[in-house]
Amino acid sequence: MNESKATVLVVEDEAAMLAGLVHNLEFEGYRTLTATTGREALERLHKTPPDLVLLDVMLPEMNGFDVLRELRLSHPKLPVILLTSKGLETDKLQGFKLGADDYVTKPFSIQELLARVHAVLNRAGGAPDASNVVRFGEVEVDFAQREVRRAGQMVPLAMKEYEMLRLLLRRRGEIVTREQLLHEVWGYSPDNAPTTRTVDNHVAKLRSKIGNDHIVTVQKVGYKLVG
Repeated sequence: MNESKATVLVVEDEAAMLAGLVHNLEFEGYRTLTATTGREALERLHKTPPDLVLLDVMLPEMNGFDVLRELRLSHPKLPVILLTSKGLETDKLQGFKLGADDYVTKPFSIQELLARVHAVLNRAGGAPDASNVVRFGEVEVDFAQREVRRAGQMVPLAMKEYEMLRLLLRRRGEIVTREQLLHEVWGYSPDNAPTTRTVDNHVAKLRSKIGNDHIVTVQKVGYKLVG
């Protein structure tokens, strides 16, 4: 991964969510710092200033809005993206009035979040070079150009196929469940997810383009990328 990537402070009290965010950010090459409370975030911020903050609103002891209010006193230009399950217009307005640069409502697609991180850093003049090429078998994925080649030939992928491949690459060699694919690629929650045939159909199309041997089916669970 590119060592010139920015440092992101992730402030999230849910352990699984925190681990997932850190894993995906670091896969993209970002350096990460973490905090699980508002006070810890402010302490970490003053000791090691990051390039961007991903800030959950619903934090124990001190909520994200209060953290943002205090953060802006010492770091008026530090990019901040709020993460929250709150989707009310008034909450978004409050966040923007306090100086948030963006606002992402849970559940969200990790690809959407990564795109917002890059966009906010780019606007702030701090987006690093995202050049990153991953190879497996005869397949080459250039994340910077959003291009996929097989045996040197360009492979046209639909957006969902490309996002599925990105997720499978992040979890390379690990099982990715259909539910995880539906959540992270399509943005569905367990309550409103469509049938798993949606995933299966897209996997079939992706296999036909990059080769059947690279995506292994784990019966009744999901898929994993090998090679």
